[in-house]
Amino acid sequence: MTALLSGFEYQRVEVEGVTVNCATAGSGPPVLLLHGYPQNHLMWRDVAPALAEDHTVVLADLRGYGDSGKPEPDAAGDAYSKRSMARDQLGLMRELGFAQFQLVGHDRGARVSHRLTLDYPEAVTRLAVLDIVPTRHIWHNVTRDMATAYYHWFFLPVGNGIPEQLIGADPGFWVRSIVGALLGQGASLDAAVMEDYIRCFSDPRTIAGSCADYRSAATIDLVHDDETFAAGHKLECPVLVLWGSQGFVGRGYHPLSVWQDYAIDVRGEALPTGHFLPEEAPPLVTAALHDFLRLPSAHGSRRPRSRRCRRRSGRGAHPRSPLQPRHVGAPADRPS
Repeated sequence: MTALLSGFEYQRVEVEGVTVNCATAGSGPPVLLLHGYPQNHLMWRDVAPALAEDHTVVLADLRGYGDSGKPEPDAAGDAYSKRSMARDQLGLMRELGFAQFQLVGHDRGARVSHRLTLDYPEAVTRLAVLDIVPTRHIWHNVTRDMATAYYHWFFLPVGNGIPEQLIGADPGFWVRSIVGALLGQGASLDAAVMEDYIRCFSDPRTIAGSCADYRSAATIDLVHDDETFAAGHKLECPVLVLWGSQGFVGRGYHPLSVWQDYAIDVRGEALPTGHFLPEEAPPLVTAALHDFLRLPSAHGSRRPRSRRCRRRSGRGAHPRSPLQPRHVGAPADRPS
């Protein structure tokens, strides 16, 4: 780790054999923030401190990214399915003592967050997704414009080690090129933070894990998403959708209309950015999240007791149940 967030406590938590790197600060209702590609938890550096004024903020690196564990990819795609990646983050929050929490995700982190909330609806009180529409919608509506803007969705899943070899030859070029193409007009990232993203992608295991993440999205994740959709499951908690007006999500989709097919209670807005909302317009993202996270609880239960993050131990942690997702064949009651 070469860049640390001032005021945040760092630790590495073991969850079912996978190490999850996390940083925490603040007190109050817990909120978990998950990053996108090709980033790590530092993407929240200009949003998290303000949220920590009245929340317990947990920033985590996804498996395969940042300084979290990087399991070996498997042929079936299970290791980097969003279901497996979501289970890591649910386990992390349980290890930290939180049975319920609010959840915010950008890009890949938003896709993990979507699956986590579907599989464990009792755990997530509200969900914010930044600059995505559901993976299932993207794959079922591929267009020439989508394939051009999201070419990496087709490049990264290619087998035979091709993307791994090409990215590994010059990780800095890859990270800078893909970030630059997705930034809004006139935007840039902090040079030191960009170097930390490149540091992580200089590890061949990060390249392999992130390619496997996209490979799973095109295979096993789509199977899971189709099953969930066919069973009639929708997100049951309030959902906030934010997207960049200059990015492809804003140009290529009607995000709120799309999300209404996947969630019961949806609201949101476009921000004047490209893809990297929290890094391009942190004050706007912070304000939108503050307003949303202060909404009354959707679960009708008392607000979960927050705790300062501590080193993992067997004392004081919330009792854990097996990390089993809701069964697809038993959809919860919801409006038709």
